[in-house]
Amino acid sequence: MSYKSIIITCEHAGNVVPEKYSSLFAGSAAVLNSHRGWDPGALEVATALANKLQAPLFSSAITRLLIEVNRSLDSATLFSEFTSELSANEKATLIAQYYLPYYHSIEEAIRQSEKPVLHLSIHSFTPVFNGTTRTVDIGLLFDLASVQEKKFCALVKERLDQQLPECKTVFNEPYKGTDDGIAEILRKKFPGSDYLGIEIELNQKFTDTPFQGRIQEALYQAIRLA
Repeated sequence: MSYKSIIITCEHAGNVVPEKYSSLFAGSAAVLNSHRGWDPGALEVATALANKLQAPLFSSAITRLLIEVNRSLDSATLFSEFTSELSANEKATLIAQYYLPYYHSIEEAIRQSEKPVLHLSIHSFTPVFNGTTRTVDIGLLFDLASVQEKKFCALVKERLDQQLPECKTVFNEPYKGTDDGIAEILRKKFPGSDYLGIEIELNQKFTDTPFQGRIQEALYQAIRLA
């Protein structure tokens, strides 16, 4: 399949707390700076790919602990323990101010793009979770029911394995490609073969290391060739 349009997103690009909500996070700097607050390294990779692929980049710098833009509106984890006790009106304000504009901009880009659209959502994950070291280096997340998404990820993995043999690239780890998140949300809004949603998960152990540059270039070459 030839992809006429590519868009790139980064849902956890930063851990910014707007001044209006700073009191909610008083004394919580450690949590905000951890993997719970954002995805370290993800924005750098997303920006590099967007520049190399000449694709539009949409990113959210607001901490996911304020409102989780990588969840559906009815998700129990849309609001964290820092914001779950806010009033209904306060939550509606967060949705209107941060969540909906992000999705509306991406959806509008998809509607106006030549089809099919390939959406790459860039994330990173903590190398140790609940005391267990994760062995995955790069995860390619997709819907197993989508022939196009499966084929695309197979081609990308084949090339990543060639370019980065020291890395373990796997399908649908450390999360499932159909878990509640932006790609699954957009699949429901744009059903059929006109939209393909792929999430790329990168191990944070590579963040701010020279190897991150190699990963960026390998991803670009793999995506371009696929």
